[in-house]
This record gives sequence, C-alpha cells and structure tokens, in this order.
Amino acid sequence: MKNVLVVVDMQNDFIDRALGTKEAVQIVPEVINAIQDESYDTVIATMDTHSEDYLKTREGKYLPVKHCIKDTKGWQLNEEVKQALEKRHARIIEKPTFGSLTLQKLLAQEKPERIVFTGLCTDICVIANACLVKAALYESDICVKEKATAGVTEQKKEAALEIMRSQQIEIL
Repeated sequence: MKNVLVVVDMQNDFIDRALGTKEAVQIVPEVINAIQDESYDTVIATMDTHSEDYLKTREGKYLPVKHCIKDTKGWQLNEEVKQALEKRHARIIEKPTFGSLTLQKLLAQEKPERIVFTGLCTDICVIANACLVKAALYESDICVKEKATAGVTEQKKEAALEIMRSQQIEIL
C-alpha cells in the first residue's frame, strides 16, 4: 500500500511570524514526528508562495497581511521541519494560493492508497488541499492528522475538521 504524507505550509510566517499562533508553534514536534515516520513511502511539502505585490492580489485584498513573500525569512520552512523534510528527501511544491493543483495532479499520477495531511492552517490550506485531493482520488483514503494541524483559531480548526468528516476525510 502506497502511503503519502503531505506537509502543508509549515513556514515561518505561519508559525511564529506575520500570521503565527501559539497553536502553530505547538504542532511543530507533531509534524516532525509524522515526517520521520517511515511508514510513509513519500513525503511532499507545500509552500505558500507570494510576490511583493501580494497586497494587490485578490487574496491580499481579503487577507491584507504580507506573508510568505518568496525568498524572505517568513517564506522559508521552519528550520526543524526543513531538516526533517530533507532527511526524507521530500518533494517541495510552491503554491500561489490555498489549494495546489500541482499537488492534486502529482498525487493523481502516483495513485497512493492513503494520503495523510498535516500542517497549517487547518481551516484554509489544509482543508483546501485535502478536498482537492479527495476529488481527484476519491477511492483513496484521505486523512488529516488532527494533532499535527492548527487553525487560525481553535473554533475554525474544529469547524474545518467537521466539514472534512462530512467529505469522508478521516480525522486521525
């Protein structure tokens, strides 16, 4: 059984910088444990990636906080997460918005039986990617590791988890 781990946007701006939260900081060890779990045949990480004109984009108009500007400290992966990903020879995918069509296409080509999501933010990018992948791989087990995700708020995280359960995404 091919088992894939997807690590969503574990970048400095989402952990302890522009949009960081204490909950995001707290999940770093859980995400690293997941990355180190050798039961995953493949590890893929996404990186939210914006340009300097972010505030002029559609997303920037709704979330007017500059973040994950390519090649800045905030855009970079958390150092511990980055080291764990490097040890697993993870594939890194940059994405300009919440969901990644590149991730969806890559996983659709590989056709894993099980895909487990971790990372940030549960109620934005994790749910967007889990639902995109569910649409492409509806016969695969799509899961979210609850303790290895954090939302914008705890309430939004819980709401996102409930919606994913409705989409037949298993919450681990």
